[in-house]
Amino acid sequence: MTETTARISNTITGTTKMFKRSRDENKVSKQSDKFRKMDKESDNESGGETEQRTRALTQFCSEAGETAGPPIELPLNLPKQKLQLILNSLLKQDDNIPYSFFVEEKEVTKDLNEVLPEDYSEEKIVSILYQAQAVFKVQAVTRCTSSLPGHAEAVLCASFSPDGRFLASGSGDTTVRFWDISTETPHWTAKGHKHWVLVTAWSPDGNFLASGCKSGLVIVWDPNTGKQVGRTFNSHTKWITALCWEPLHLSEDGRCCRLASASKDGTIRIWNTTSGSAGKALSGHMQSVTALRWSGEGFIYSASQDRTIKVWRPSDGVLCRTLQGHGHWVNTLALNTDYAIRTGASDPKKLMKTIPEYIKNPSDRKTAAEERYRAALQQAGGVEKMVSGSDDFTLYLWTPTSNKRPVAHMTGHQQLVNDVKFSPDTRLIASASFDKSIRLWNALDGKFIAVLRGHVSGVYQLAWSADSRLLVSGSKDSTLKVWSVEKRNLLLDLPGHADEVYTVDWSPDGQRVVSGGKDKILKLWRK
Repeated sequence: MTETTARISNTITGTTKMFKRSRDENKVSKQSDKFRKMDKESDNESGGETEQRTRALTQFCSEAGETAGPPIELPLNLPKQKLQLILNSLLKQDDNIPYSFFVEEKEVTKDLNEVLPEDYSEEKIVSILYQAQAVFKVQAVTRCTSSLPGHAEAVLCASFSPDGRFLASGSGDTTVRFWDISTETPHWTAKGHKHWVLVTAWSPDGNFLASGCKSGLVIVWDPNTGKQVGRTFNSHTKWITALCWEPLHLSEDGRCCRLASASKDGTIRIWNTTSGSAGKALSGHMQSVTALRWSGEGFIYSASQDRTIKVWRPSDGVLCRTLQGHGHWVNTLALNTDYAIRTGASDPKKLMKTIPEYIKNPSDRKTAAEERYRAALQQAGGVEKMVSGSDDFTLYLWTPTSNKRPVAHMTGHQQLVNDVKFSPDTRLIASASFDKSIRLWNALDGKFIAVLRGHVSGVYQLAWSADSRLLVSGSKDSTLKVWSVEKRNLLLDLPGHADEVYTVDWSPDGQRVVSGGKDKILKLWRK
């Protein structure tokens, strides 16, 4: 027995009484009933005081319904940290893996006393659901380390590359700028657009950045040189509203080359960035396409102002199904596998090491990306789900590849929904709205969890930390706010911008948050 195991076993011995009960043993004896009845009568005679609960018979269960060890009698004041030690011992894990615990959908943050229902009976087994958390931990950003001027107009989009080594921003001044992360200084200024740069998207292998502007142009850039790659794609007749790359694990040779663009002209186009050729033009929406997602299962999902979401097969351009339900424009889409698709082969745990680990070989990157995608899908229950947010103040949760009907209709916001994102661990959904609030939802069934209030104006965009424990938001009130998901409250208020904050992103290595907005300044935040 190792020293760690011995320590855990001693902890269990000192705080729990482990035993197995058959059905017959679960029956409480008449004598126990008699004593319990006498105690209650005594309490009633002494002023109606109820018997104080001190222990509970518990059973640890996984999300898949598998039990961990036998039922255990635990003190109700047992700290959450001790629950983790007990569970790791039951699962025979020498490493102290962190877990979240839930009783009837209420998370244990302190001890069992806070989550047991009022009608709890000591004769019933309390099921404790456990969920593994990320073994790495992202520290909350606390201060602005750099204010980066350079753009001549508002910063409309900014994001880190999948491996966190590059940062790019798009602006109303028609340029795309690349920034040096190590020195936090300007690197390249990419010119080629004729109007506001509205959207940017990194390829999952990190080799390219695509940008779209208000004049309908799509340009691909090399972040190492700041130069344009290939020709300018100019088939759209109105401005570009969304861009997305084919997931890395679906690529032919581990190199991303297929890009989808959506436009206000109501069409979606697929481009080959290597050959410069145009693929299928997907037309079917009656109004502007507002959001786009390329799923890990090989489908393209598009949302539109015509109140519908369409599912496309990019190989031949066939429309598979149309999802209806929203009563107004559909503004935003998110997949529960988005984070795994976005970061591709870049595992945040490896990026956070003292010497970050990067995969350079294309075939190795493809293999690693597929492993990460399958792991995320398994964690999500084996089903790729999608959530949509709308001007009708609501969200819908879908299983778009198999069903036209939504899994859940999520109501509660009092104004239109601007942004929605699944947490990297696929278990939570965060939505931002013009009603000044952020709401958290259960990603499995769409049930409401909590509302986060603190902004004094509309919330534009959200970004999760890689470990799913923190959330950052940018608002019209000119501030960023960092939220604790576990405590469901405001952790840090980050003022500094002189005007509205349009865009925020958290780097995959957990080190930085970037923000940009109407004041034309890009800000980098660190611990």
